[in-house]
Amino acid sequence: MRLWLRNQIALLRKHLVEFVGVCRKRAELEIDVLMPGYTHLQRAQVVRWSHWLLSYAWPMKRYVEQLDEMAARVNVLTLGSGAIAGNAFGIDRDALAKELGFSGVTENSMDATGDRDFVAEFLTWSSLVMTRLSKWAEDLLLYSSKEFSFVTISETYSTGSSLMPQKKNADSLELIRGKSGRVFGNSCGFLMTMKGIPSTYCKDLQEDKEMLFDTVDTMSAVVQISSGVLDTLTIHEDKMRAALSPDMLATDLAYYLVRKGMPFRDAHSASGSAVALAEKSAVILSDLTVQELKSISDLFEEDVKSVWDYKNSAEQYTSSGGTSLAAVTEQIDKLSKWLHAQAA
Repeated sequence: MRLWLRNQIALLRKHLVEFVGVCRKRAELEIDVLMPGYTHLQRAQVVRWSHWLLSYAWPMKRYVEQLDEMAARVNVLTLGSGAIAGNAFGIDRDALAKELGFSGVTENSMDATGDRDFVAEFLTWSSLVMTRLSKWAEDLLLYSSKEFSFVTISETYSTGSSLMPQKKNADSLELIRGKSGRVFGNSCGFLMTMKGIPSTYCKDLQEDKEMLFDTVDTMSAVVQISSGVLDTLTIHEDKMRAALSPDMLATDLAYYLVRKGMPFRDAHSASGSAVALAEKSAVILSDLTVQELKSISDLFEEDVKSVWDYKNSAEQYTSSGGTSLAAVTEQIDKLSKWLHAQAA
């Protein structure tokens, strides 16, 4: 089991690194594309498409690092533990470990014969990865719908409807989302098996094979398909930009007042009053005149017009991890160095 899983971990690691590479590549190529960022499935603030892409690259990098740590715990030799008491013929376990490429040996034979923590850990890790990829797939399913039209999924990863000729369904993404439940079930099911047995080996533990093999097969397919979907999709910059609206700049209006010296608590309230005034006047937020804004606060001046610029909105988030051009470029550079190290 450990020998087999050790090899599978190396393959999965490769696939995850490839996914990060696709995210980084597209983020660099499409860095100037702006889009709405969403919270609670509502338009929130202006972000770069690249920022969204990298929001999935960084978790995958973390999962690779977690996998490396897990691989070290998997790579321990149990051979020589016997059924429970150890080996009675004085075999050199350290020599066996070295010959088979293990980093060490298990230290207690009773622990070794019943230990499946490495299986449970892998299944739990897989559940985390699948949770993230399910979220990623759901984002793209929304973005590819006619209601958004931000992206088009390649026909390679889509199918037509069996009834409606106008439909093109992103079945690959739906299956990724659906497969996550399968992996969660394997993880939960095996933990239930483990909790009911006493120490050392019991036949119940043969259940580890089916759940582990199935999870590895599922993970391998899902990560590779995810990379393919992302690498081949087409983005529609015009649709993303058209989805931007002045009400998304309400926070920027509050920031404007903060830069004029108003405490954010009061600035937030003033911005909310401006939103309410625009709604009452049946106009968009950016159409409020300076005089109307001055009725809310004397700090509003002619330069408030600079707030109604989507690019400027994104560019103000210059701190590390933000969505400005410089901050996103910094993320890309860091990931590029990491990816280069993985190829070395």
